[in-house]
Amino acid sequence: MATCVVTGGAGFIGSHVAAALVARGHQVVVLDDLSGGSRDYVPAEATFVEGSVTDAALVDRLFDQHRFEHVFHLAAYAAEGLSHFIRRFNYTNNVIGSMTLVNAAVNAGARTFVFTSSIAVYGASQTPMTESTTPEPEDSYGIAKYAVELDLKAAHRMFGLDFVVFRPHNVYGEHQNIGDRYRNVIGIFMNQIMKGDPMTIFGDGDQTRAFTYVGDVAPVIARAIEVPAARNRVFNVGADVPYSVNHLAQATAVAMGRPDAAVRHLEARKEVVHAYSAHDKVRAVFGLGTPVSLEDGLARMAAWAKAVGPRESTRFENIEVMKNLPPSWRP
Repeated sequence: MATCVVTGGAGFIGSHVAAALVARGHQVVVLDDLSGGSRDYVPAEATFVEGSVTDAALVDRLFDQHRFEHVFHLAAYAAEGLSHFIRRFNYTNNVIGSMTLVNAAVNAGARTFVFTSSIAVYGASQTPMTESTTPEPEDSYGIAKYAVELDLKAAHRMFGLDFVVFRPHNVYGEHQNIGDRYRNVIGIFMNQIMKGDPMTIFGDGDQTRAFTYVGDVAPVIARAIEVPAARNRVFNVGADVPYSVNHLAQATAVAMGRPDAAVRHLEARKEVVHAYSAHDKVRAVFGLGTPVSLEDGLARMAAWAKAVGPRESTRFENIEVMKNLPPSWRP
């Protein structure tokens, strides 16, 4: 049994990682500011601390108290498209907060820093994206994630802090914040259907992504500290088969029992059109099985979404740059 901290452990992927760690017998402390998650998602066996990774005094105090052996860093504001317009907020939360944790991990002698990055680091590179593809992020979110990856490599060289980096993509499933209008397209669609609104798609809907069920990602992240071959390496993790957003809307409507749900196309926004990655490396190291199909994953999430009901879709109030901001995102 090891002592682990999971940042963002009351949020979407983080709560599933925390649950997987508890199931594997580890002692878990969850640090989360509840900006996007819920206290109810934290496993009962875990210790919960409400707070932000940007609070250096709190982070240092927790490391001094618990002497964490392993750090699982999943806390982030992951609205990739919105990150263009909240650059200061993005870098404060996603870079400065991460550096606060790296400092604490080094000072406390932590053994492993497991970081959840994103395929946003690749930008508009050739698909399928592999770990050998040169990152060329096109938005502030991807830049922030890649900066943390680079810093972890530097911290390993300087201080011997081992790391494991995962680059998941388009993850969906239970505990997703379906009230967030800026990210998580499946959650947005399900929330719109439950509210009786049309599903909104930016542009023609022909953009493609490989949509990944959370149950195929979180257990792999949790196992990272038990797989020596994973140390100091970067892994894509997620689904293999890309689908268009138009296809996704139809499949989501079917999963929600509303195959006749309407779709409304909005003005296209600037985004990477086709983004999906290869997963040969993670399969070789972690020995993964067959992933959950899109239809099965959507059915599982739909059952959960209908049980919790629709959420009010709140607006981000502190937009920093208004130029080129999509009209539907304006405060």
